[in-house]
Amino acid sequence: MASGFFVLLDDIAAIMDDVAAMSKIAAKKTAGILGDDLAVNAEKASGFISSREIPVLWAIAKGSFINKLIILPIAFLLSAFFPLAIIIILVLGGLFLAYEGAEKVYEYFFPHSHSKAETTMVTLTETEILTLEKEKIKSAIVTDFILSVEIVIIALGTVIGQPILSQIVVVSFIALIATIGVYGIVAIIVRMDEMGFKLIELSSNERSISKTIGNLLVQALPKVIKSLAVIGTIALILVAGGIFVHNIDFLHHILPQLPSTVKEFGIGLIIGGIVLAIVNLFKKIIVKK
Repeated sequence: MASGFFVLLDDIAAIMDDVAAMSKIAAKKTAGILGDDLAVNAEKASGFISSREIPVLWAIAKGSFINKLIILPIAFLLSAFFPLAIIIILVLGGLFLAYEGAEKVYEYFFPHSHSKAETTMVTLTETEILTLEKEKIKSAIVTDFILSVEIVIIALGTVIGQPILSQIVVVSFIALIATIGVYGIVAIIVRMDEMGFKLIELSSNERSISKTIGNLLVQALPKVIKSLAVIGTIALILVAGGIFVHNIDFLHHILPQLPSTVKEFGIGLIIGGIVLAIVNLFKKIIVKK
């Protein structure tokens, strides 16, 4: 009886060891998309009244948890009964990521001519502020749903041949860590300027350490968000290229002499550019009609 119990413990330890190893691989694969997730959510959560930033971020984080509760069971059912669907969704997700990355690169070199219909700073009523807030939260949760699908499918793609229990544990763990990690870091980022102002207020001495750090935090916030956007764009293209290279046999064997990072980035950018051109062509056709 006792020996059976210890054998069971040994089996559990072995499973947990396998899960830990697979979780590391899945975390590496999804790390790229998290950069974009972080940049997008930092942008979505900023721009609110200081006192409303954390409540708004909490509302978006709760929506993110609900998104994953919807996505995870569907992903596991597909993995159990139609595993080919995971590869198809993975490649389709890769096309979306490549398109999104290529669009950001295109926008950088050829900025769109934005209309100068500037939003005038009018005094909004409390009801109008809450309505605007709800709309922004809803938009952020929709964006999070798309990114959550990508994270879950990429994580699932790394454990697709494993037992279903291992898949559930690994992917659920990655989804949970992604949500807590991303929104935890976003909370710190959007409050950087507020922390800076607090430090500035603490000291009347112009050359004090608290004032220097405070000014640094206030000035750093827009630069941090811009840097995240750049890192996120590069990550999008790399993740997309990795999906294509590892799931499309022809692309896997093309240009074997190139370093994998260069190859994945190049393929991601080329395919993204093709998808962007097709999408822009359809947009022009629809506008003409």
